[in-house]
Amino acid sequence: METESEPYVRLASLRQLHQVMADMNTARSLADTLQTVADITGRVGSRESWERRLNMGENWGDLVFIPHTEGWVLDDDDVPQWYTDGPAPRFEDEWHPSDRLFAPMYTPGISGSSCGELLGVISVDRPRNGRHPGAWGREALQMYAFQAAIAISNARLRANMQRALVRLEREQQALRASEESFRQAFEYAPSGMAIAEMGGDQHGRILRSNDALCRLLGRPASAMRRYSFSDLVHPEDIGTLLRTSAEGGRAELRLGRRDGTYVWVSLRNSVVADAADGPRFLLTHVEDIEERKRRELQLAHRASHDSLTGLPNSAELRSRLSSRLCRRAGHAGELESLDAAYGHPAYDVNGHGFDFAGTAGGSPSYDGGYDHHVHTVAPEGGRDDGAKGLAVLFCDLDGFKSINDRFGHNAGDAVLIEVARRLTRGVRDGDTVARLGGDEFVILADGLGNADAQDLAVRLRNEIIQPIRAEGRAVRVGASFGIGWAHCGMTADEVLKSADERMYVEKRSRPKAHRRAG
Repeated sequence: METESEPYVRLASLRQLHQVMADMNTARSLADTLQTVADITGRVGSRESWERRLNMGENWGDLVFIPHTEGWVLDDDDVPQWYTDGPAPRFEDEWHPSDRLFAPMYTPGISGSSCGELLGVISVDRPRNGRHPGAWGREALQMYAFQAAIAISNARLRANMQRALVRLEREQQALRASEESFRQAFEYAPSGMAIAEMGGDQHGRILRSNDALCRLLGRPASAMRRYSFSDLVHPEDIGTLLRTSAEGGRAELRLGRRDGTYVWVSLRNSVVADAADGPRFLLTHVEDIEERKRRELQLAHRASHDSLTGLPNSAELRSRLSSRLCRRAGHAGELESLDAAYGHPAYDVNGHGFDFAGTAGGSPSYDGGYDHHVHTVAPEGGRDDGAKGLAVLFCDLDGFKSINDRFGHNAGDAVLIEVARRLTRGVRDGDTVARLGGDEFVILADGLGNADAQDLAVRLRNEIIQPIRAEGRAVRVGASFGIGWAHCGMTADEVLKSADERMYVEKRSRPKAHRRAG
C-alpha cells in the first residue's frame, strides 16, 4: 500500500480505496466478502492468541504495531505467520521482514465506534515503498478495517437471513404437507370426524365435518355447521355427553339422524391447536357402533328373556322384584313411629320414603346411609281399606299337560305364546309379565288395592280361557291365580312363594271340572 506522509493524497489512491470498498459491499456471499477483504489462507488462530497480540506493541490509533524487536515472543503461538523476504532495514522507519501491523475488525457499535465483537484481524504485509505507514496510510488502513467490518457484518447478516429463510421455507413446506395430510386424513377417513369450537359462547359448535359423518347422520355439511353435538345427542344421553371431558374424553351415546332416528356411536375427543399460540379446537372422532350395540342388546335380551315367549325370564323377574324391596321392613307401624319421633311423615300417600341420614346426629336409615328407596307396603289382611301395594299374581295354566300329551309340543308352544300375548295385552304399561318356567307366569302390578288385584286376576283368567288356535285346531286352557303382596323386609323368593301358595289354595278351591281344558 502506498504511504503518504504529507496531507496531499493522489486521486488514484482514493479511487483504489473506493473500488476495494465497493467490491467488499457487493460480494455475493460471506466467503466472497472475506476473500475480498484479504487473502484468506484457510488458517485460523485462537481468540486468546489474537487478544494477546492486540494487547501488546504500539497503538497507532485503532492499529497495533509490533516491531521485530518484540515480536519474536510470538513465533511459537498458533496464529499464522506472514513474512516478506527482503534486506535488513537501513533507516529508522524502514520495514523489517519480522515487523507486524494488525488492523482489528470489530462489529460497529451503537455510535459507530469500533467497540463491538471482534470479527477478525487484518495482518498487513510489507508496504510497497518498504517504509512504516505514515499518517495517511494509517488512517486509510483504519478506514479500510472499519468498512471491512461493516461489510463482513452485513454479509454475515445476509447469510443468517438466507439460512433462516431457507429454514422457514422448509418448515412452511413441511407445515403445508402436514396440513394437506391432515386434510386428506380428515376428509377421506372411513369414520366420522368433526372439528368444533372450544371455549367461549360457541363452545362445541361444529365448524367442519367430513363426508363420513354427514353420511352417517344424513345431514349435509352446510347443515352440520348449525349444530353442536349437544343439539344432536339423544335426550337420555345428554348427561353422558356432558360428563365426557373436553380432552381425551370418550363416550358411547346416540346421535340424531335427519330422518328422526338415532344411531349409536363411539365419540372420542382430542384437542388441536391452530398454531403454537393460536386458538384451540376440539377434534371429535365418531365411530358407528350401531351393529355392535344391537348385538349387545340382543345378547342382554336373550340373557334376561324367555326365548319362546319373549317375556322376562325367572332371573329378570327376581331382579325387578328385588329392586323394589329393601332389607328392612317398611311396615306402617314403623313408619308411624318415625312420624312421631322426627316430626314429619316418613312416607307420603304414594309410599315414597324420605331420606334418613345414617350419620351421627341424624335419623336412622332403613338400609344404611341415605335411603332413597320407595318403601313397598302391602294392603292389610285382604281388606279393601284403600291401601295400595305391589301385587304379585302367580298364574298356573290348567289342562296344559293334556294339550302337550294329545297334540304335541308344537301345539303346547303355540298355547304358551298366545297366553303370553293375552297376559301382556291385559295389563297396564309398566306392569311386568314374566314366564317363570313351564306353564307358570307371574305378573307384577304396582299401585293396586285388594279389589284391584282380584279384578285383574278375573280379567286375565277370562282372556286365557278363550279358545286358542294351535296346530290347526281350537284348544282351551284354564288358569289359576294366586295373589301375593310384596313389602320391604321380604326377599323376592319369599314373595313368589307366598303368591304360589295362594295360587294352589285357589286352584284347590275350584271344582276340578272348572280347571280342566278341552
